[in-house]
Amino acid sequence: MTSLKLLLTAAAFALVLPACEKDCAKPTPVDTMVFGWFHGYCLGESCIDIFRIDKAAGQLHEDIKDGYPSPDAAYNGDYQLAKTLGQYQVVAGLPGQVPAQLLSHSNGYIGQPDFTDGGGYYVEIQDNGQRRFWLIDTQKANIPSYLHPFVDELEAKIRSLQ
Repeated sequence: MTSLKLLLTAAAFALVLPACEKDCAKPTPVDTMVFGWFHGYCLGESCIDIFRIDKAAGQLHEDIKDGYPSPDAAYNGDYQLAKTLGQYQVVAGLPGQVPAQLLSHSNGYIGQPDFTDGGGYYVEIQDNGQRRFWLIDTQKANIPSYLHPFVDELEAKIRSLQ
């Protein structure tokens, strides 16, 4: 009888584990991540803040171009090394928090970023030479719920770098 219970338990796990691999939120491996926020109809240096994390080099770079991101092409910034190693350490874990489900979205808009002057987040991942990017609405009602914890973390990290 114990062998039958053990066999049934093993069979149940065999059925559940593959489903979890497909549906469960797992972080995406990322070599380089570009992230930040942008606000139209805004004044001052803090209207557009974009950063690049280079995991291999253990460095954080800040974009000094401060261009408004486009949904049509990945952002090409003009990056300079961040002022302190501490700034890198603050955001070093962010690439590991990119939700795997984000990769199912095409490049471009998620929600309606900055359409109502609410701003938007720019997220780009570079892995194995491939660049993927998204402009994400800051209003949670306009984005999938799996992104809510990630955009909360983005906002906190960006604010800590200002």
